Amino acid sequence: MSSLAFNFGKAQEEFYKCLADSVYFLTRQKVRCDNSYFTITNLNGDVPKGKGVSIDVIIRAYRKLGVDLQKEVHEDMKQNFYLYPKIWARNKTNTSIDLRRAPNLLTFLADAA
Repeated sequence: MSSLAFNFGKAQEEFYKCLADSVYFLTRQKVRCDNSYFTITNLNGDVPKGKGVSIDVIIRAYRKLGVDLQKEVHEDMKQNFYLYPKIWARNKTNTSIDLRRAPNLLTFLADAA
């Protein structure tokens, strides 16, 4: 399913340390919890600065390391839509919200582990 490879060999431990550092850095910023629907018109887009939910911290932390989870999840969902949760009664992908839904990200990451 996912094309995101988490097996970095010798660099794996350093990657996860950098990821943890990125998450910590981002949690120190002033961000108001806002789970509103925001239109994100392009891949690698983001919700407005200063707003977000916990998943947005994860997305931003991975981007600091050069990994665009929004793009990866979107492309995987396009190819494997049938494997993703059907909680929202959708029949196609939506770049504005797909990644911000924890069940979608968990589905994607479960296969990458």
